[in-house]
Order: sequence, then C-alpha cells, then structure tokens
Amino acid sequence: METGEEFGPWLARQLRLAGKTQAELAEELGLTRAAVSAWITGRSTPRPTAMSDIARALGTDIGTLHTRNTDTRSGLPTTWYHRPGYEDMGRDLGNAAAFAFDADVQVLARETCQNSLDERLTENGRPVRVRYTLHELTGEALDAFREAILWNDLFPHYSAVSEGAGDQKVGRVVDAGVRDMYERGRLVLLRIDDYNASGLIGDDYEDGKFAAVVRRQLESLKSGHGAGGSYGLGKATLWATSALGLVLINSTLSVPHEGQTRRRVIGRLELPWREVDGRAYAGPAWFGRPDPETQGAQVARSWWADEETVAALHLTRENDEPGTSFLVVGAHDVASLDERSSDSDDRTVDPDEDEDTRDITRMHGRLVDALARDFWAAMTGGGSRLPLLEASVRTLRNGEVIVPEEQVDPSVRQPSRTRALRAHYEGTTVDRLTEAGQVVQRNVPFKLPLSGGARGTLGIHQAVLLLTEAEEQDGDKNQVHSLRGNRMTVRKSGVSNLPLGTNPFQAVLLVGEAAGTTAPFAAEAEEFLRAAEPPEHDRWGQTEELTLRWSPSAYRRISWLTGEVNSAVRELVARPRRGGREAGAVLRTALTVKKRPRAKAPAGPVVPVLDTLDATIGDGGEWLVTGAVSIPRGGDEVTPMVPVAQLDVRSGGRPRLEWATLTAVEGCEVVDGVLRFDPRARRAVFRGATDVDSHPVRTTLTRLVVELRAGKGE
Repeated sequence: METGEEFGPWLARQLRLAGKTQAELAEELGLTRAAVSAWITGRSTPRPTAMSDIARALGTDIGTLHTRNTDTRSGLPTTWYHRPGYEDMGRDLGNAAAFAFDADVQVLARETCQNSLDERLTENGRPVRVRYTLHELTGEALDAFREAILWNDLFPHYSAVSEGAGDQKVGRVVDAGVRDMYERGRLVLLRIDDYNASGLIGDDYEDGKFAAVVRRQLESLKSGHGAGGSYGLGKATLWATSALGLVLINSTLSVPHEGQTRRRVIGRLELPWREVDGRAYAGPAWFGRPDPETQGAQVARSWWADEETVAALHLTRENDEPGTSFLVVGAHDVASLDERSSDSDDRTVDPDEDEDTRDITRMHGRLVDALARDFWAAMTGGGSRLPLLEASVRTLRNGEVIVPEEQVDPSVRQPSRTRALRAHYEGTTVDRLTEAGQVVQRNVPFKLPLSGGARGTLGIHQAVLLLTEAEEQDGDKNQVHSLRGNRMTVRKSGVSNLPLGTNPFQAVLLVGEAAGTTAPFAAEAEEFLRAAEPPEHDRWGQTEELTLRWSPSAYRRISWLTGEVNSAVRELVARPRRGGREAGAVLRTALTVKKRPRAKAPAGPVVPVLDTLDATIGDGGEWLVTGAVSIPRGGDEVTPMVPVAQLDVRSGGRPRLEWATLTAVEGCEVVDGVLRFDPRARRAVFRGATDVDSHPVRTTLTRLVVELRAGKGE
C-alpha cells in the first residue's frame, strides 16, 4: 500500500487540526505522554494494536493512518476564511489585476495554456497535456455542489455585495452572476486540468508557486528565458472569468510538501469590500482547513482532501500525474453573450437546442478556436522536435456528454503554418517556391542592443522566416505569425506594400529559442523579446521593462526587425518577370482573341473604376490599403475620385473611416483627399492608412469596404 507523509509529522498535524494536545491523546490511549512524543519525533512507531486506538481517537479509519495521504475529518472542519477589513478603514473594491483582462474564455485559454506550458516537466520530454471541461449543473447536481462549497455560508457575503452593486463594477458582475444562477437554475463550471506539469508546489505562505498563485498578486516565479509570463497577471483571468469570483484548486505536486503529493485542495474567492452583520471584510476569502498555527485558528490553508471530497467539488483528476486543476465557478463569456444577442442569419441553429445548450457549445467552440490560433506551433512536432503541448475541450451537463472531447489538431485548424513549421523541423524547406505545398526558409537578422542604455549592438541573432501558400482553413491570408521559445503565437501582423496579384501566403517567424537553442544570441533575443511583451503577450513593442533594462529607443530594434521581415516576404512572394518575347508567346497560346466592333469613344469625362484592392492590418490596428484603378480609354478628361473606407455591416449604414494618410503611387496625385488622374494613364495606384481613432470597434473584428466616389465622396 502506498504511503504518504512520515507518521510523526502527520500525527502532529492531525492533533493540531483536532485541537488536541499530546497529553490528551496519551490519556485517551492510556499511555504516557512520552510515548506519544516519541511517535511524533520519529524515535518510535506505534504497535499495530495501538493504531486502531489512534484512529478511533482521531475519528478516522485505520487505512488513513497507514496511507497518510489525506488529513482526517476530525477537529477543525473545512470553512471559509474572509480577510477582515483594514484597521485604517481602507476599502478595495475589486482585484485590480483582474481588470487587465476581459471576461473572455479565449483570453482565459491563452493565459492558462501559456502557464501550463511554462510549468511543463521537461525531464521526460513529453508534452504538457491540458484539458478544458465545460460542465453545466442543474437540479440536484447544482444543489449538491452548492452544499459542498458551503454556499449558505457564502450567501450573506454575496447579498452584501449585491446591495452595493450599483456603486462598483465587480459588484454588478457578481450580482448578475448570482441572479443568473437562481433565475435560470443552472451554474456553468469550467475546469482546466494540466498533466505533466509541476503543480502548485511550495508552502502555503512562504515563497513558492502555491503562494504566488493562491495568496499573492502580481508575483511571477517563472524561470527561464522561454517562459511566457513575467507580470504575474495571467492567473487573474481565472477569477475574471468567474461571474461569482470563485475558483477552486486541486493540485498534484511534482515535489512533495508535508510528505504528500496528491489532492492538495484550496479555494479562493475574490469579492469587493463588504459589510456583513456589522463586520467589514477587505475582499478575498479562502476555502480550506483552519490553520491551527495562526492566531485563533482562523486563517484557512490548503488541506490534503480525500477522494469523496474532491469528487463533490468536481475536482477529481484522471490520474496521479503531476499538475493542477482549476475550477472556475460560474464561468461566463462576454463574447459568447454578444454572439447570442446578434446571431447571424447564416448560422445554423438547431430548433430543438435550448438557449443554455447554445451558450455552452458556443464557449466550447471559442475555446477550440483560441487554442488552435494561439498554440498551433506548440502542438506541432517534426523531425527530432516533439510537440510541447496537447490540448482538448469537452462539454458536459450533469455528468452527461453534450459535446464529446475534441482534441485540437493544428494540422486541421492551421494547415499552412503547421506544414511550414514541420518542414523546418524535418529539414525539407527550399530556397524558392516552385511547386504547391513547398515551404521556403530565409534567415532574417535581428540586431540586439546592449543593455543598460549603452550604445552599440550586442550581436546579430538570425531569426528564421518560413513561408508557404495559404489554405482556406488558415483564416486571414498574408499574415506573419511570430513566436519565441514557448512556441505561443505572440504577434500576428500583415505585410505592407505587397506586389499586386500576390498569391495568398502564410508566414511564420521563429525568434529567440524558437529559432533553435544553438542559434547565435538565441537566449539574449529571448530575454529581450520577453521584456518587450505587454501583460497580454500579444505583441512586441515599447514597455517599461524594455526602457529600464535597455533604453527608451530599444523598441526600434523590433521595428527594424519587422521591416527586414516584410522586405524578405515581399522578395519571396514576388513573381519572376518574363522577357517580352517569352511573355508574348505564352499569352498567344493561352488567349483566344475575338474581334469585336470598335467601341464608340465616350462623349464626356471617363470614370475610373477600382480594379483590385489589397488590405492588411498594421501594427497600430490601422487598415493599410493599396488600390489599383483602371482608367477607361477615350476623352481628354478623367473624373476625380475620392476613395472612401467603410466598415462592412449586416444592416444599416456603413460606418465611415477617416484616412490618416493617402498617397499616390502611380498615374495620379492626391489633392485634398481627392485622386486626380493623368488622362494619358490607363492605370493608377494609390495607398492609404486609416485613422485608428475613427474606428468604432477593434480592427480585427471588422471587414473593410473601399469605394471610389465622384465629387466630394458623399
């Protein structure tokens, strides 16, 4: 039989939890206090006949004494500890860290999956496995869960928050979450389980991963250049996604604590300041066993739970592999609610599917989309390189399967980029694209600055650029996905000034340790780019850390890298020019020319027509547009035209965007925002960039329409 903690320390903790002294136990057992002291110090062990008496005194069974991998239920029971209000009468109306993120399951997936990648156990070479489970509870299942989390003890605190909900944002969210549970008779749980990860190791209060996640804010103990997070903010997405501000945790440790590794359980509640029964509470609360070593045994600490308790809390893990399970209680997704309120006409809706089912299936789909979009590279292997991550999503209702477990397959969701990365790992890239399915590779220099504000270059890191033809499943075309050591997509950007008629492509930029740990200055590039990421980890640019550790102008090195990447992409996608005779021969064999009656020359000014349009999203969120205009023959005058940028909408008028810049490239000139054309030209080209301040919504959520209008463009 597998045993956990040493008997002496385990017995000492059980006595503290039960509120008993060594002398009291000795008296119950009819032994001397010295005998009990010898057990606790490890100088001796109880005889088999004494074990039954000890179990009876502690209110447990003999098996628990032998295995010692859980705490007994005697003495101080699990309870909620609410932090008392501050003595100086200060008030915290919510956790500021949670306001850094939206209540969005896609944001949650990005942050939690990144954290699991950072905690992957690397010694065995296996990937970290992350499973997301959406579980809707109704009826008796909901009642049983509320009983397990001591809902009746929590309800007065929620009621106090609801009474002041109009004064604070967090209060309004919590009030809506409680009302939704009672009015709709349901509660959505979202559990994130990772396996082959370190687990929440360390003491309850001292420095360690457990305290950093459960006890503290804005603390990141991540080590290694390849780690994704550095702000200690990502964990806040767990509580931000809970409409009740409640997260339960069950961790299997890779390093024993108190001689134990399995079923380390605790809960944390994030509420604003409140007053209950005339007593003020500061904000957070913890669900656990009262710590007898704290004053009055009031502070709740983690405890080693039994299997029955873990099952009641919906925290059962599938095996004893190290890792952590986070249960977000009352999970809500603002983006899914927006979709529900504006379902598109082309969406197939099952008439027999109720609204609650559509809610959780939407969330299921959005989780899969986010994992495939942001972590396709971490899930891709090839050659000697193994995947770092496996991810899946499943959806249940009261334990019954609603949507079967869906393994996220990057080759299905991101086929072009996956093909490109696998070709790089397998060494099958080419220098120039000549056939379908090929992947071209090009090194791009990245000049790293000296730290401490010193002028000069530390060295040149060779980033790896991969490019291949795009496929329909890839999503937006002509994009560059940039990533570093943990292989999470950090930056997604378009390429400006592409040649007209460019075949759709997808590109991947590997920088830092993603380019290979043996690449020159890989570790230095990794450290520099990690410092250049904001808390969202969705771009590289100016940050306070970059300014303090390098210089205020260090971010320009990233702009220079972007320019080098764009230049390399334009060169790789440019079509080779043919000689005049060769081109003519090809055209003669490819075209059949039919003679038609000569068209009459137009009587008035000719009207140009927008022929082709190329548009990408710039680094600042602006639309970058290149338009080619066809000018009909005939007439000595060409009508001036105004390019108008608008957002495509399903109904109503299209919102108009202002131009930040509008420039002429060929066959025209720009005068006060109007294109004036050369009458001798048959073709004109212009470029423009929209003004981000005129965008009513985030650019990545929109579609662009560009028109040419005569007159003043009205």
